[in-house]
Amino acid sequence: MRFFNTTGPVNPADHYCIPPLERFDLDEVLALVRTKKYFVLHAPRQTGKTSALLALCDLLNTQGYGCVYTTVEGARTARDDLVEAMRAVLARLGSQARSTLGDQFLDGAWPGILARFGPNEALSEALKRWAEASPKPLVLLIDEIDTLQGDPLLSTLQQLRAGYPMRPAAFPQCVVLCGLRDVRDYRIRSTSSPFNIVAKSLRLGDFTQEETLTLLDQHTGETGQAFTPEALEAVWTQTLGQPWLVNALAWETCFERKAGRDRTRAVSADDVAEAREALIVRRVTHLDQLADKLGEERVRRVVEPMLSGADERRATNRDIEYVRDLGLIARDAPVRIANPIYAEVVPRELGWILQEELDLNTTWYVDADGGLNVDKLMEAFQDFFRRHSEHWKNRFMYEEAWPQILLQAYLHRVVNGGGRIEREYGLGRGRVDLLLVWPQSLPPEESGGVRVREYVVECKVVRVGDGLESTVRDGVEQTAGYMARCAAEAGHLVVIDRREGRSWEERVFHRQHRSQDGVPVEVWGM
Repeated sequence: MRFFNTTGPVNPADHYCIPPLERFDLDEVLALVRTKKYFVLHAPRQTGKTSALLALCDLLNTQGYGCVYTTVEGARTARDDLVEAMRAVLARLGSQARSTLGDQFLDGAWPGILARFGPNEALSEALKRWAEASPKPLVLLIDEIDTLQGDPLLSTLQQLRAGYPMRPAAFPQCVVLCGLRDVRDYRIRSTSSPFNIVAKSLRLGDFTQEETLTLLDQHTGETGQAFTPEALEAVWTQTLGQPWLVNALAWETCFERKAGRDRTRAVSADDVAEAREALIVRRVTHLDQLADKLGEERVRRVVEPMLSGADERRATNRDIEYVRDLGLIARDAPVRIANPIYAEVVPRELGWILQEELDLNTTWYVDADGGLNVDKLMEAFQDFFRRHSEHWKNRFMYEEAWPQILLQAYLHRVVNGGGRIEREYGLGRGRVDLLLVWPQSLPPEESGGVRVREYVVECKVVRVGDGLESTVRDGVEQTAGYMARCAAEAGHLVVIDRREGRSWEERVFHRQHRSQDGVPVEVWGM
């Protein structure tokens, strides 16, 4: 029985999968190999890079090449120790050549080469001798190249460049570097790339919607367990095809959860939603690694303005490309988080300390009929903000976005006991849009089912140079527009006044405004 894969390369015998060689332009790749080009394949973590390289290696070895896949990740622990790093690189390469091709030349030769030529020449000399001895043109696929740092990375790239003119008779015909980053970012102590011989940089993309549905359909075909149309849509819209997320969400839904293991029962959208929440709460490795990047300054410069609703970015183009290469933001404009699951992880991670420390009674906001009393909830947050904002604003990593993070953390801590929050934020939006979704159980005389109630909460900040009334006026129109799009039954606008010299008496208020179309919006000043 096959299953959804969330760890390591795919094995078609064990895993549902999209054939790795179908995930890029194979004709283009084969043309690059055939014409003796060196190129880069890059993509975010757990996208399928290694699976693609292994499949390419197998194919090339049937087409007259001597192709070896290797990884330099073992040299990571050497850090700046060039000798130890090169020893790890050469040992792994020799071992892979022996196991893949049955070629023992490099495995026996590299220790003497390293001892004689030293770490700055050993790789180049080893590849030269190996290519001269090989009956076939060599192709070298090097994975995890950007796990090397400093001198080991610089030396590796320079040695590959030094041997380039000797290919294919006395150096590999083709070298593929694979990692998170594009080759333009391999800049070490210089203003230019030490690997300027690259012919092309290819990026392995996410699944398309068709590929996502094809993967899920493989499970249905083998087990008979169907996905409802709503469940299929939920998997796609929540992941937008990020390969690890698609597999993890499907694994959690169909294999981890007891209800999902009943193959006679179709997978519903609610099942997918519960699985999504479980992945986020457990802070599974992939999401935890992504969240860890939020502490990097160049990531903060990109993400913080999105969370704060700023109109202008502070990040450089290099910052944005770096965060795109991480997979955290979408590949196309405008700058936005790559998918709804990541969009949920980011504010939760940044507000995690508040969510852990808040000691709130989780029943006071629920009415006797099980409905959500949003007015009561917002009034309580207004009081909380007045009492504790000065304390909390200095504890958040993202100083410019702390009011928005504080609001989201508070609402999540309270609402998550029975409902959920859907979030929309991005650079240039001028606000953060939240949708509170609350399933309310109906009494038996009303069918005993569940009525899903939805409420919009929008957050805007009055900044220096802004006027309160113009901010409220714009915010009311934006809130009403979001209400119409979501078909929400009520809307609440939170206006946080960050201008100096404003007293709490001036900042704290609650009043109702109407949009130009007459839609009522509750406005909460603080």
